[in-house]
Amino acid sequence: MLKRALLAIACGCATSVFAETAYVTDSLRLGIHAAADTSDRAFDNLVSGTAVEVLERNTSYARVRLADGREGWVRATFLVALKPAAARLAELEAEITGLEGDVASAKAAQAVAEQELARLNSLAGSTAAMEVTVQRLQAENRAHEERLDTYRGMLPRRWVIPGIVVALVAGFLAGLWWLDARIRRRHGGFRVY
Repeated sequence: MLKRALLAIACGCATSVFAETAYVTDSLRLGIHAAADTSDRAFDNLVSGTAVEVLERNTSYARVRLADGREGWVRATFLVALKPAAARLAELEAEITGLEGDVASAKAAQAVAEQELARLNSLAGSTAAMEVTVQRLQAENRAHEERLDTYRGMLPRRWVIPGIVVALVAGFLAGLWWLDARIRRRHGGFRVY
């Protein structure tokens, strides 16, 4: 008896260890037939979620048109007005994928905008420093203009003295040339001193 109890417990543990979870499928393959009572062989299979246009319907069968224009008969009980969950799920997953892409591009745009903001903030700080420098330079420029106004009518000595010397030498040389030219004219081209 004890052996049987231990064996039952061991078997119960073994089955729970090897048990797996499974789900009932919602995939449906519906045959489309040429005959109105679907007694012939199906010429195609429609999977769950396929959209069809219902042309006529009775209690058991419906004549439908496919997206590619083919027409045939199917069992009317398998046609519903709402999309099946699998088709809606696929659409929602595609939408989520698109939204995730939009979120990623928005985050990238936000990162670029934050970098631009940081650059502009640093420029604003350097602009304030530039304004201080400009004000200092304007003050120095006013001081130089005032000093220039005091010296505007004066000539610097280092230019005046060489200018006088050059003018005297040039005047002396011009006077010698003029004197020489007069003497030559008076004496027929000869130099007489």
